[in-house]
Amino acid sequence: MSQTSQPSEIHVEKKLPEAEVYDVMGGSGRWEVKVHEHGLVALLDVMPRFAPVGKTADFAIVQAARVSYGHGTKQVNEDRGLIRYLARNRHTTPFEMVEFKFHHVMPIFVARQWIRHRTANVNEYSARYSVVKDRFYRPSRESLRQQSTTNRQGGDQQVDLLTAEEFNRYLDAVEAHYGDYQKMLDLGVARELARIGLPLNVYTEWYWKIDLHNLFHFLSLRMDPHAQQEIRDYANAMFALVQPIIPIAAEAFLDYNLDSVRLSRLEIDAIRTGRPLATDNKRELAEWEAKKQRLGLGTPPGRPPATADGQP
Repeated sequence: MSQTSQPSEIHVEKKLPEAEVYDVMGGSGRWEVKVHEHGLVALLDVMPRFAPVGKTADFAIVQAARVSYGHGTKQVNEDRGLIRYLARNRHTTPFEMVEFKFHHVMPIFVARQWIRHRTANVNEYSARYSVVKDRFYRPSRESLRQQSTTNRQGGDQQVDLLTAEEFNRYLDAVEAHYGDYQKMLDLGVARELARIGLPLNVYTEWYWKIDLHNLFHFLSLRMDPHAQQEIRDYANAMFALVQPIIPIAAEAFLDYNLDSVRLSRLEIDAIRTGRPLATDNKRELAEWEAKKQRLGLGTPPGRPPATADGQP
């Protein structure tokens, strides 16, 4: 009978860094930001964890773009120019060389929006194996919103006091089912079944690892003013945690993505010709009016905006 062959011994040569390095998280085990009453965003780890002294984790983006090793001979200002060029021209692969691992604690209704971003590695707290904790999200009086009349996805102005009181009574009632959940567990009902009566404002948590390119895509959508306020709060906390680690890339993200104005072909034609936007789509027209305001091209005072046929 033949014996299974074993691989020959492989010699691993361990080399020191080419330059002095430091921990980009300053030796911390985690960085945390509290969100709402019970929520949390924590940065657990970064790749690269160590950067050459005098540089930030941005160096890994430059290193990948130049397909080089070590910190090279380029100066920090040249690195900044290259990163901004990559971001400006959507050369995104080098940004994938930086990764972040987070710990998030958030309401289930936020998690279900979040999980639509399928470009991260996720491992969530399992209510099949563990008991759900007695934690619920309650919007503040200021953040309790009416349904928007122009956007089916969200809300805008605050609700009145009576509606706010009625909403809180509604949450009192659904959160009371946590006691029933505990009773079912005590009666021996399986955790995977007992959990199904819990409301969406109960908290879950997960570990979430993502590269910088896909993180910026997530943040561009979830830090946007049109995103639901609750998930925006988490996105803003995440950006605050990563910004000091990749400050050059973060600056480019703000300049060329989050705080920029993207123009369609129709919008460029409207600027060039001075004619109204060539569409009768109400949403497009409203978005165009908002963009014109940001660009300083708004409708003169006292004059209503033009429609697609050129009439006020």
